[in-house]
Amino acid sequence: MAAAEHRLRQLRGDLPHDEVPADFVARVFATMDAAHRHTFQVLTKRSGRLAALAPVLPWPSNVWAGVSVEAADCVHRIDDLRSFTAAVRFLSLGPLHGLDVTGIDWVIVGGESGPGARPVDPDWVREIRDHCLGAGVPFFFQQWGGARKKAAGRLLDGRMWDEMPSAKSQAGVAAAD
Repeated sequence: MAAAEHRLRQLRGDLPHDEVPADFVARVFATMDAAHRHTFQVLTKRSGRLAALAPVLPWPSNVWAGVSVEAADCVHRIDDLRSFTAAVRFLSLGPLHGLDVTGIDWVIVGGESGPGARPVDPDWVREIRDHCLGAGVPFFFQQWGGARKKAAGRLLDGRMWDEMPSAKSQAGVAAAD
């Protein structure tokens, strides 16, 4: 395998990476568009590139767009996500305060995992959950994290938070496409 081809295979896990050619991203989107039975989540920290590519990509109802926002200095990624239409726009969040979820369809929160994972403060998780509840945005709590993430579990205040975007919100955007 040629070195360039090998590098592309390494990067394909983050489609909006600057080293992934736009035509390759377009081919992946065409494949996702053809696979109607599946739901694909395109999650990235490279929100600017995703927003730049978005106008030339098909955004079928089975392709969801999301950004990771791990700290307050990364909040601009949410505005990049809001700048284009996708069936579901979602966030994967770290500790943030005063979150604006306007135009967001789903919020995921979870602690880091593996060696060196920072501890999660339950108060910021609750703050985001409560904000989502007030705004009517589905909230999904993924994990407490840590070196042994499964041992820490997924319960927040005695329950699992597995909310998902409704089929109605997905269909509404798809119909508008």
